[in-house]
Amino acid sequence: MPPQLSPARATATLIALSLAAFAYVTTELAPVGLLTVIAPDLDRSRSEVGLLVTGYAFVVVLMSLPLTGLTRTIPRRRLLAVTFVVFVLATAVSAFATSYWVLAGARLATAATQALFWSVVGPTVTGLFPPDVRGRIVSRFAIGPSLAPVLGVPLATWVGQEAGWRTAFAVLAGLGLVAGAVVTALLPSFPPDAGGAARGTMPDARRFRTLLVLTALGITGAFCAQTYITPFLLDVSGFPESSLSLLLLVGGVAGVCGTIVIGRFIDSRPVAAVTVPLAVVGVTLLLMYALGTVQPVTVVLFAVAGLAFSAFAAMVQGRTLQLAPGNTDLASAASGSAFNLGIAGGSLLGGVLLPAVGPRPLPLVGGLLVLTALGVALLDERRHRTRHDAARPVPVPAG
Repeated sequence: MPPQLSPARATATLIALSLAAFAYVTTELAPVGLLTVIAPDLDRSRSEVGLLVTGYAFVVVLMSLPLTGLTRTIPRRRLLAVTFVVFVLATAVSAFATSYWVLAGARLATAATQALFWSVVGPTVTGLFPPDVRGRIVSRFAIGPSLAPVLGVPLATWVGQEAGWRTAFAVLAGLGLVAGAVVTALLPSFPPDAGGAARGTMPDARRFRTLLVLTALGITGAFCAQTYITPFLLDVSGFPESSLSLLLLVGGVAGVCGTIVIGRFIDSRPVAAVTVPLAVVGVTLLLMYALGTVQPVTVVLFAVAGLAFSAFAAMVQGRTLQLAPGNTDLASAASGSAFNLGIAGGSLLGGVLLPAVGPRPLPLVGGLLVLTALGVALLDERRHRTRHDAARPVPVPAG
């Protein structure tokens, strides 16, 4: 077992790791808000800048399992400390990049550290708390990455517009330095297998594989629309560029609310925690396609989609820690790969469609993919109930 921490230190460690996740998610998604600033400065198209998100996600997909396997015996404090050092250095290189390819290379290095971070952070942070509150701890930790759209991406967008996009990356490097120092100071050192969340609470290999499939599908649909949401808001909804930061703030605030709410259901109602967010994201994206030219309606739909998407993202991590059929680090690496495969696939799909058909159809395509993921989730639940009923013993009549 890991060293017993006081509730205050365990909570402080949770906050520090959540702040680190905030820095990572903001860095990953920064090109979404800075799309219209980076593209002309580096003499690249918007879709090419969008590929910075795609390439980042592909590295996370490819490196999560190998890096997690190679580092399974390294104490988490030491591993996370090295991860933050590389993150800070690579993000600083992004800040000084003078060409598209230097920026792309630096982001790929940052993505490799994110692959490792997301693989170990869930079991690390939840292992500091009792197993029966795992879902709530996941949702509290997820407030940090949910705040990335609320504070991180809007602030990065604003800084990029006012002081240049390189300054935005410099600020993110500084934030990573602070978060890494605090985590290293607070996190106790213990062997990974001694963590309280080293194994799933209700292991089920079949349902875990289904979770990976619906995660990849759902995130692909969401990011097909989300990666290019700024062109949609500008060109379809007709918002001025000066309003982008405020609009991203609205969506992010809603996302934080979704993260907080879902924590009450991951442990008690896991099926609803999976299906309801998928249904809401899918329907709101379809409505954005139909009603995206009406600005007040677009703002409401954008906020609702942000709420449901953040709830879904937190659910994936919490459900992984429940269903993991073996080591939760490896399970988290697999779910992280599925998540980032969706990010890469969605941003790539959107990047192919954008120059051909414009931003208007992207929510339609994304919404249909998310609803397909919902269908997978409902089918899995039906099969699980059938299997459960078949395994239930048949009562023998008396006499």
